[in-house]
Amino acid sequence: MYLVCFGCYILFTRQPDYFDGEKTPAVIHYTYDSAAQKIIPKAVYSEAGKVHAIDARYVFRNWKEGERLEVIHDTAHPERAAVYAFWGYGITWGELIASVVLLLALFQVAVAVTKSPSPESLAEQLAYKDEKKPKYMECDPVENDQL
Repeated sequence: MYLVCFGCYILFTRQPDYFDGEKTPAVIHYTYDSAAQKIIPKAVYSEAGKVHAIDARYVFRNWKEGERLEVIHDTAHPERAAVYAFWGYGITWGELIASVVLLLALFQVAVAVTKSPSPESLAEQLAYKDEKKPKYMECDPVENDQL
């Protein structure tokens, strides 16, 4: 259940949208970023005659100058884009950490619920005897309309 919910979350919450976004080829160029005060990799792509550049920094990702990649962008606003890759677009650090925390919390809830059964429940479980049931039940086909 957890994996299905997390998978649906990933599919339907990507920005730009996975289903409506358009994939475009891009090239990595290292440029000076005035906000970060250092040289960073940017994915440069063109859409409708305009050149756009997005920050391509991701943890555990090392880009080379001139490396080719794909970006996914919003068709209505081509400046809203992301590098189209599993790590960074598909899943991010925040989502990964939140997912692990949620999984551990759900596990702790399950342990807390099943750890100390009530005395009545424990007595019922100890008194339970598995009945031998035949594999096939004999029945009259005419009686059950199975002709």
